[in-house]
Amino acid sequence: MVIIRYLITFAYDGSNYNGLQKQPGLNTIQGVIESAIKKINNGKAVKIHASGRTDARVHAIVQKAHFDLDMNISCEKLRRAINSNIPKDIYINNVEVIDNKFHARYNVKAKEYVYKINMGTYNPMERNTVYQYNKRLNIMEMERALKFLEGKHDFSAFASKSELKNSCVRKLLLTHLIRRDDKIMLVFLGDGFLKYQVRNMVGTLIEIGEEKRKSEDIIEILKSKDRKQAGKRAKPEGLYLSNVLY
Repeated sequence: MVIIRYLITFAYDGSNYNGLQKQPGLNTIQGVIESAIKKINNGKAVKIHASGRTDARVHAIVQKAHFDLDMNISCEKLRRAINSNIPKDIYINNVEVIDNKFHARYNVKAKEYVYKINMGTYNPMERNTVYQYNKRLNIMEMERALKFLEGKHDFSAFASKSELKNSCVRKLLLTHLIRRDDKIMLVFLGDGFLKYQVRNMVGTLIEIGEEKRKSEDIIEILKSKDRKQAGKRAKPEGLYLSNVLY
């Protein structure tokens, strides 16, 4: 039987999961999807390879992963079969056949993340999907600070300790802030992101919005390459992987 490589595009509410990556004894996105595919694949285990990891309680609007099957099944039938075997907080939007040399992680050219903040009244209905900051922020200063993050930098000051043994140089291609009534969305498009990078940048931007720091402080934080110089890590519930580009 010929091995066929499939690429799935899926979304999930990460509120009830310990992140995407499979971990023994923990409820993860990868574990749930692999269990569903195993049922479809006559009990044979299949490993999915995602475009990248997301942390516990982080969401995805667009996530991508590939896997190989040696069974003959149409893309639409496979999509429906996976969806019928996974919880309603994960959904496969598309399945396509791809070249066997394609890799969902290593072929990524850029990713986009969005972080959502509510500056208005606490909303219990959105407590798991929007960060309930519930106070006013200086939007103009945050917008100025975002522009200092754009470009190619060593982002060691915004990385987790585990990343420091490797190069922390990444390129932020585009950033912007969108305001809709009492909510703001911080958008980051980059060629790659370090573990906790977005949440650490957002935490620092919030401190700038609180006027505890100035927007220009971003320049010195980047130069320092010292995590202690940046702000507190923002909470996970406001973060979304919003697009993966190949």
